Amino acid sequence: MKFHNLLFLTFFLIDVQAKAQFTNYSEPNIKVLTVGAKTSLRGLSVVNNHIIWVSGSNGKIGKSIDGGKTWNWKIVKGFEKTDFRDIEAFDSSTAIIIAIAEPAYILKTIDGGETWNIVYENKTKGMFLDAMDFSDKKNGIVIGDPIEGKFFIAKTKDGGNSWSKLPITERQNAEEDEACFASSGTNIIYLKNGDFVFVSGGKNSRFFRNQNPSFIPILKGLESTGANSVTYQKNGKNIFIVGGDFSNANLKDSNFCFSFDYGKNWQIAQNPPSGYRSCVEFINKNSLITCGINGVDLSNDGGIIWQRISAEGFHVVQKAKSGNAVFLAGNNGKIGMLSWIER
Repeated sequence: MKFHNLLFLTFFLIDVQAKAQFTNYSEPNIKVLTVGAKTSLRGLSVVNNHIIWVSGSNGKIGKSIDGGKTWNWKIVKGFEKTDFRDIEAFDSSTAIIIAIAEPAYILKTIDGGETWNIVYENKTKGMFLDAMDFSDKKNGIVIGDPIEGKFFIAKTKDGGNSWSKLPITERQNAEEDEACFASSGTNIIYLKNGDFVFVSGGKNSRFFRNQNPSFIPILKGLESTGANSVTYQKNGKNIFIVGGDFSNANLKDSNFCFSFDYGKNWQIAQNPPSGYRSCVEFINKNSLITCGINGVDLSNDGGIIWQRISAEGFHVVQKAKSGNAVFLAGNNGKIGMLSWIER
């Protein structure tokens, strides 16, 4: 009898402990920090856990230096109607923004956004800048839609103070109705070894590694389809791409693919994200986050299985360059943060 009582007590304690562990685990959640600014935000640069910059339509730039608790909003003088689709910030004082359409501009501030200087201007017909990336504080790259059948690409070696476009012989050929989406400023990566990769969309959608384009299993065939964003693990070989059809937000078909050999071979997810996605980002060794206009998804197994964690729509997501905070930005000045709820 004592043995049975002891056995019962043992199983009871195990059951209680198991239930306690189950009911107190952390669950991912998106916390909305602010909303209501009259701007559609597609540019996001998270310097560290405290300093965050955003850029968007109507010439608006936002900055927080307290981890998103408070925001300082400004309109860039002389660019009140401009759409700034991407931003790269280096600290609380220094940032670079791109103004998308003809004439295309790149502007830089060194005084926290109080004033902005034009560091690049291009009035070529058809100019449309899509995204930029920096491999360090000095070396950056910007990509634009094709001009005369060639993707526009320019580089900087001095922290964005000056830009030089690549000669036409060094630019990639675009196919008919192929371009880049300026949806989150994340369709190009500038690697530290000087290589760069980018993804295109539209009626054709491809992955480009320097001069070498390759097929990717992403939805294509319409002007609204194709790849929108690319990210990679630090080894540079594991590449992850999201996209879909921005005119059909809930369509999950062929909206995510990944490669473990630098783009030679591609795979698709067993359980893909929950619709069209405009941005994807690594948040730790095996976990990725992706967002779109119908919600946010998380994967903890390297992109094989995705789980929707929020119905809040965002255009762009980024982890802190120095730190572990993850922020998101979207329509109507909405800014969110990845958080964890104890259950």
